[in-house]
Amino acid sequence: MDSLGITIDRIGDDAVLVALTGELDLSRAYTFDEEMRRLEAQHPEAIVLDLRELNFLDSAGLGRVLALHRRARRDGRRLVVVRGCRAVQRLFAITALDVRLEMVSDPQAALPPAA
Repeated sequence: MDSLGITIDRIGDDAVLVALTGELDLSRAYTFDEEMRRLEAQHPEAIVLDLRELNFLDSAGLGRVLALHRRARRDGRRLVVVRGCRAVQRLFAITALDVRLEMVSDPQAALPPAA
């Protein structure tokens, strides 16, 4: 069983890259949620959630991503999701969240073009 790794780095002027590794499942969903709430308290303008190294996502993890999306909309924050592996993307597709959330293939695509 893989653990959940969460790496948080600043990118751009006021954006934060959150890279997940391992598994985001029922046993780790609320740890993820707590970390995201701490991050949100710093008021970044954008959160880029990188799922490229996430091996597994279940409905509990997906629920926490959706909660992050709802809070971002409520607070006027942009949330961009970097697509994950086929199994992870399948869950987004069957729930139609792949069309509801802003999704990109590369974290750099979430940043505004350099002036």
